[in-house]
Amino acid sequence: QVQLVESGGGLVQAGGSLRLSCAASRSIFSIDTMGWYRQAPGKQRELVAVITGGGRTNYADSVKDRFTIWGDNAKNTMYLQMNNLKPEDTAVYYCTATIGVSIPQSFWGQGTQVTVSS
Repeated sequence: QVQLVESGGGLVQAGGSLRLSCAASRSIFSIDTMGWYRQAPGKQRELVAVITGGGRTNYADSVKDRFTIWGDNAKNTMYLQMNNLKPEDTAVYYCTATIGVSIPQSFWGQGTQVTVSS
């Protein structure tokens, strides 16, 4: 089990930056994969970025070269740095953690709102 708490969302103008944080209730070193998803009104939840326990990362094409995901083991926290934000990045952003390989279990945070004004 792991509890996840997101923070850092808010309102920003297009071209601005935000940093999202996801605090985990256990060592993120013990978590196989962590990631960020987002859901805009009327749309399906979509993958934004993921990071494995080995440090490999993967990004949605729409955020490559603008967003960066990383983890801080000492703080049990995962981050998403979002630069050059666009109105289409407006969504609720969710942190997720997956534990286990043969029988994976996924956990979700409550979400944090990101709104980008034009």
